[in-house]
Amino acid sequence: MRDFFEVLEQLYKKVLLGATLANDNQDYVFYLNPAFSDPAGSPVTSPECSSTLGAQGDRQPSPASLSISAAPVCLKSDAREVTLLQLTVIRVMLTKILSAETEFHAKEKYREIIQVLLMSSDFDSKLTCMFQNSDKLLSHMAAKCLASLLYFQLKEKITLSNSWIAFCQKNLSEYSESDKVVYCLWTLTVVIKEIFKNTCSQKTEILKQFLTLFDSIFEVFYNSLFSQHFENLQETSKLVNSLICFLELLELLVAARIHLDLHFTCQRILFLKPSGVLNVITWPVEAFVKRKVIVFLKKCLLWKVGEDLCRGAAPALTPPNCLLDVDTLALAGAVLQAVDLGLLRTLSVQGKPSCFGGEVQPGCEQRPGPDHVILRAASLLLVKSLEIKFQNCASAKEMKVDLQRFMSELLTFLKPHLEPSVLLHNPCEWLSRVFIEQDDDMLEAAKASMGIYVKLTRECEAAESLTQEKEMWTHHTHENGYDPHCIFLFFLKNIGFDSTVLLDFLISSETCFLEYFVRYLKLLHRDRDRFFTICRYFDVTECNDSISVRGGISSLVQDRSSNHTESRPMAAIASHWNAPACVSWASDASSEPPNQVMVSQESHATPRAGSRPSPQAPHSLVDYDTSDDSEVESTDPCLAKSKQTSFHQEAMKKIQDSVGTSRHRMELSLELQSRPVVPKESNTPSSANCEMAPESIVYEVGISYSTMKCFEELQGAISRLQKKNLFPYNPRALLKLLKQIEITCNKSMNPL
Repeated sequence: MRDFFEVLEQLYKKVLLGATLANDNQDYVFYLNPAFSDPAGSPVTSPECSSTLGAQGDRQPSPASLSISAAPVCLKSDAREVTLLQLTVIRVMLTKILSAETEFHAKEKYREIIQVLLMSSDFDSKLTCMFQNSDKLLSHMAAKCLASLLYFQLKEKITLSNSWIAFCQKNLSEYSESDKVVYCLWTLTVVIKEIFKNTCSQKTEILKQFLTLFDSIFEVFYNSLFSQHFENLQETSKLVNSLICFLELLELLVAARIHLDLHFTCQRILFLKPSGVLNVITWPVEAFVKRKVIVFLKKCLLWKVGEDLCRGAAPALTPPNCLLDVDTLALAGAVLQAVDLGLLRTLSVQGKPSCFGGEVQPGCEQRPGPDHVILRAASLLLVKSLEIKFQNCASAKEMKVDLQRFMSELLTFLKPHLEPSVLLHNPCEWLSRVFIEQDDDMLEAAKASMGIYVKLTRECEAAESLTQEKEMWTHHTHENGYDPHCIFLFFLKNIGFDSTVLLDFLISSETCFLEYFVRYLKLLHRDRDRFFTICRYFDVTECNDSISVRGGISSLVQDRSSNHTESRPMAAIASHWNAPACVSWASDASSEPPNQVMVSQESHATPRAGSRPSPQAPHSLVDYDTSDDSEVESTDPCLAKSKQTSFHQEAMKKIQDSVGTSRHRMELSLELQSRPVVPKESNTPSSANCEMAPESIVYEVGISYSTMKCFEELQGAISRLQKKNLFPYNPRALLKLLKQIEITCNKSMNPL
C-alpha cells in the first residue's frame, strides 16, 4: 500500500509542476481510478478496482514502468488516504488542463488521461457513491472532483453521464433529509459557478446546454423545499443545509438571467412564486438564514446578483428585457404584501455581542446591538420595492397612501435601533444613520428615495395647484423620511463637506454614486428654491441644538409647544418657515440671502459634536495633485490658512454688505426684540445668546454655502484631472451640470 501511495505522490508532484508524463495513459488511469464503496460507505480494496479496470482496459500497468517494486497490496486502514490523494491528483490535473499557463504537450497528455478515465470505468457512479460516506472529508472531495469533471465535460463538449443525470433527477424530485440532496445541489452550484466565471465567449452556450437537463427538476424541488413545515421536521439542520445550498443555486440562476441571454423556467421560479422564499423569514431558523434570504432578495431587486462571480470588470447587463421588468415588479409587490401582513413586525434583528475569540467571557457580558446587516438589507428591500411599484403606478393618491403606510412601517421598525432624537428632529436622517457603514447600499437607498420623490412630485404637480396642497405635500415628504434634499445634506454632513470624498465616489465603480449624483444635480437645478428652504431648516436646527447644549432650552420648548399647533420642527416647512429669532431671514427673507445664520460667539467657539465643520477644512485623505507634472500649488500650512482666512473674510464681507445698512440693522434689532427666544429675567451668560445687539453677533456660513463651496471645489478637481487625462471617463456633461448649478444657485444666494 505504501508503494501505491508513493507512486501517487510522485504523480501528484509532477502534475502540480505541469510536467509532461511519459508513460502510457492506461498506466496512470490504473492508479487514479478510485475504489468502489461498499454499502457501509467504507472504501474497498484497490484490487477490486484494478480488476474492474482490467476487465475494461484489458491491461494493468507494469510495476517496473512506474518504479514500483511489487504489486500494490491495499490495506483497509490506508484506503482513505489513497482515495483522497487520487481525487486530489485528478482535480489538479483538471485544473492544469483548463489553465492557459500549462505547456501544450503536458495539457494534451492530461486531457487524454482524463478521457480514458471517463471511458474506461463508470467514474461518475463511483463518485456519487462516496456522497453517502460517513467520512465528510471524503464526501466533500468526491463532490469537488465530480464538479470539476462535469465542467471539463461541458467545456470539451463530452456528453454527460446518464447515471449522473438520473442521480440528480431522483434526489431532487422531492425534498428528503438525505445528505445526497446537499451534495447534489452543491455540485450543481459549483459547475454553474465555474461556467459563469469563465471568460470565453461560449459560456452562454455551455450554461444553456447544462440547464436544459435540469430546468424542470429545479422547479419541482423549489416547490417541494419551500412547502416543508419547519416545526414538524426532526432534523432541522439538514433542511437548513439544503436551503442554504439551494439559495446559492437560485442566486446563480438569477445571475445568469440578468447577465446572460438565457431564459429558462427555473430562472423565473423565484419571481413567479416569491412567497416561498419570503416565508423563510418567518421560520424559526437561525438569524444567518434570514439574513441570507433578505440580502438575496435585495440583490434581485437591484439586479446585482452575480457581480462577485465575474473576474475583472463588473458584468454588463443584458439589453432591456420586458419579461424581467414584469418579474421584478411581481417580486416587489410580493415584498410589499409581506410587509403589509406584518413581516417587519415579526422580524427579529437582535444581534450577538462581538467578542474576541468568539465567546463571551464570564463577568464581561455586554448588551448586544442590532444586526445591522439585516437592518440595512430590510430597509433597502422595502424602499426599492416601493420605487419599483411607483414607477408602474399612475395614481398619485394611491402612491401617497402606500408610501405613508409602508414608510410608517419602516420607521417604526427602525425606531428601537436609532437614537430618539433622529426621528424627532428630522425623519429623513434615518437613511444616513442606518447605512453609515455601507456606502453602496446607502447610495442605492438614496437613489431609490429620490426616484420615489420625483415620481410623486410629477404626479402631484399635475393634480394639485393650490399652495396649501403643495405645502401639505412638502410636509408629507419629511414626515415619511424620503426628502432627497435632506438625505443629500445629511450625506454631505457625514463626509464633512469634503469634495475629495465626492471625487473618490465619482472615480470608483463600486457604487452607483455617479448615477445618483447626476440625478440629484438635475433635481437641484429645477428645485433650488426648495433646496434653500431645507438648508434654512438645517441651520435653524443647528442653532437651536447649540443653544440647548448651553442650557435653558426646556422653557423654550414649552413656550413653542404652547404657541404652535404642530410640535415637530417640520411644521416650520409646511408653514413657510416661521423661524425663531436667531435666524436673520425671519423678518425679511426676500431682502437677504437665504444662506445666512447668526449665532453667538460662544456658539461659534464651541461647535456641537457632529455639527458642520468650520470654514477651515480638514486635511484631505487623498491628494490628487502629487504627480510631477501637477500644477504648482502651495502646501505651506500658513499660506493655506491665510487663503482660507481671506476666503472667509470675503464671505463675511458679502454677508455684511447685504445687511449692512442702518435701516436693515434697526429692523433686524426690532425683530429680535419682538420675538425673544430666552426669558429676559435670566441673567446667565447663555440666556442672551439671541438677544444681544447685532453688532456683537458674528455670522457663520450656512449649510447652503458649504454645499456650493464643496461643489465648486469638486468642479475644480475634476477639471484639473481632465486636463491631465487622469479622469477615468469623460466628465464634460458632469462639469456642465455643476456649472449650471453654480450659476443658478449664486443668483438665488445673492439676489442683489
